[in-house]
Amino acid sequence: MKTYVVVSQKNLPESEVELEVEIAQETFARHRAAALKKISAAASIPGFRPGHAPENMVAQKVGEPRILEEAAYAAIEEALPGILADKKLSIVGEPRVSITKLAAGNPLGFKISLSVLPEVMLADYKKIAAAENGKKPEEIAVAEKELNDFIENIRRGYNRSPESAGEAATKEPPALTDEFVKKLGNFQNMDDFKMKVKENLAREKAHKAREKKRLMIAEGILNNTKVVVPRALIESELQKMLARFHDEVTRMGLKLEDYLKNIKKTEEDLRKEWRPDAEKRAKLQLVLNAIAEKEKIEAPKEKLGHEVKRLLEEYKNVDPKRAEAYMAMMLANEKVFEFLESLK
Repeated sequence: MKTYVVVSQKNLPESEVELEVEIAQETFARHRAAALKKISAAASIPGFRPGHAPENMVAQKVGEPRILEEAAYAAIEEALPGILADKKLSIVGEPRVSITKLAAGNPLGFKISLSVLPEVMLADYKKIAAAENGKKPEEIAVAEKELNDFIENIRRGYNRSPESAGEAATKEPPALTDEFVKKLGNFQNMDDFKMKVKENLAREKAHKAREKKRLMIAEGILNNTKVVVPRALIESELQKMLARFHDEVTRMGLKLEDYLKNIKKTEEDLRKEWRPDAEKRAKLQLVLNAIAEKEKIEAPKEKLGHEVKRLLEEYKNVDPKRAEAYMAMMLANEKVFEFLESLK
């Protein structure tokens, strides 16, 4: 038997739903009794051992509002899974709850705001990807000047690590010889060094060209896909962007507060500036998820297990379930892009 009634359901902007719910008075009374027992067990009342004071004395000391509040959140937590199941809602992020009616001897009234997974009206991603793949590819070649400039930078930077900046400036860069390149790594001689440097530069160019093509395919699909991005996903992306920004500032040896003062901005300013980009990133993930579902693309199980293990070894405090969900998403994203790149 249901212990609650969904009084109303309202669709809000940014793929949110607001539910107004009422929990029956009998059910709420049961939770109030349980809350009072829980509070009594930890209460310290003069003349009584902890947990042995009469409940009416505990209630008088802590006050009815505290008991009712504890009872309310316990009742809501118990009812929430059933409410979501009844309404067949796929939610993202944490529900936001606001209590609207709270009084002893009465039903409990509250509102829940939920971000829900939206319908993604996909563009013709196969056609868009095939058109992009049909364009003439960029030529991947390393010019002699690029190679020489790169090697010259290595020479000039060689003395900077062990010396101070002033001392390095007065020291002549080392001559480019077989002996010098052997100090830099596993190189047999000058020719071997140049060949491997050239190969690395070519690989880097090929990687950039591939990322550029992926970006063009993604942009084409995003611009022609209709979806309302949930606020919770945008906020999640903003948090990731701020965390990365904080790490970068820390690596520079600065405090985030000092850095923000120097650039005359607040964290809220950054959130406003970055919100369009965060929305775009969240939209892209929804699109990739939708394509993966439609094309039945999944993360390779063997590779997923290997990558999760590696991630947990590197980051000891990460929750294993979150690590698995993250890696499954990243590997599935890669498989989706590989699929899009294969279309002709």
